[in-house]
Formats: sequence, structure tokens, C-alpha cells
Amino acid sequence: MAKNRDTPVVLSQIYTRAGDGGSTHLGDMSRTAKTDLRLAAYADAEEANAAIGAAIALGSLAEPLVTLLTRVQNEIFDVGADLARPVMAEADGSALRVTEEYVERLEAACDEHNAGLPPLRSFILPGGTPGAALLHVARTVTRRAERTAWAAIEQYGASPVGEGDGGVNPLTARYLNRLSDLLFILCRVANAERGDLLWKPGGER
Repeated sequence: MAKNRDTPVVLSQIYTRAGDGGSTHLGDMSRTAKTDLRLAAYADAEEANAAIGAAIALGSLAEPLVTLLTRVQNEIFDVGADLARPVMAEADGSALRVTEEYVERLEAACDEHNAGLPPLRSFILPGGTPGAALLHVARTVTRRAERTAWAAIEQYGASPVGEGDGGVNPLTARYLNRLSDLLFILCRVANAERGDLLWKPGGER
């Protein structure tokens, strides 16, 4: 785990003009095009984070879900920081990296919140309560972020932390995969009182 994760981030100037030519810095200060798949991946992750924020602000979700989702918002920033910095052999362990523990925490939350839900008999339509509808938006954006992360991994190679060959940490994509599962479960939790909106195939409508 990174040693500098508690270092405050100071943003004294918001615009710098450094990216006006279509390139930007990665976390290791190397420059790359703004169309780089690694940038696309952490931009999609940021969009997912914003969608979760909207669900928290507007969805009237129960406090335990708000607490869980707020923790997830912080973790998504960690995912973005990881995606923004090619995996290298940082001898001092200074880079913030997603680890197996991140994925395990999501799996534990999935198991906890899925335990009380009834079995599904069909696919679910996005909607229901405001909280559920907003979480469905967050879920689908998270799926996109996962796909983009896998595309970046395909282009630059999967580099498990510690091997240091300049690729992408595959645990970022696994985290986003599991997060989309958790958001699906939380959509159902948010709709628990009214029940799931189930898909009715063409012949049944």
C-alpha cells in the first residue's frame, strides 16, 4: 500500500493550459495523448463516481447504503490514481495501487446485501425508486469503465503490482467488475419495498 496516501492534495490553480495541445501528464509525469485508453478508463471511472454521487444526493437511500457508497467513491479515486500511473517497480512503494483487499471488500458487501433479497425470476428493468434508478445509471457507467480498463490492459499489458513492466494493474478492472455487481444488488435493495421491475419478454407483455 502506498506510503503517501495521507499526503494532502493542494490544487491552487485549476487551469494550466498544459493540455491545450491534446496531451496530458500521467501520474508518473510522462505525457500521453488525451485519447489514451488509460485516460479513457479513469475518465469513465470518474463518471461512474459522479453517478454514484448523484444517487447519494438525490436518491433518498438508507444511511447504511450512503456510508458504503461514500467509501466506494473514495476507492474509485484510488482506481483512477492507479490507472493514471503505469505499473513500475517503485522501490519505496509510493504509488497508490488497488490490491486484492479492495475486491474482497466489495465481495463481502455483495454477500451481505444480497443475503436478504428474493431469488430473481427474470431480468430487471432499470427504474423503480429514484435511488434505484440512479444506481442503475451508476451501474451501467461502471460497466463501461470496466470495459475501457480491459481495453487499456489489452493495449499496454497486464502488470500485476510488483512486476513493474509499465503496463496496467488488472485489479483495477476486477474492482470495477465487482463494483458493477454490487451496484446491481444495491439497486434491488433500494427497490426492496416496492419490488423489482421485471422484464417481460415480447410474448408476455
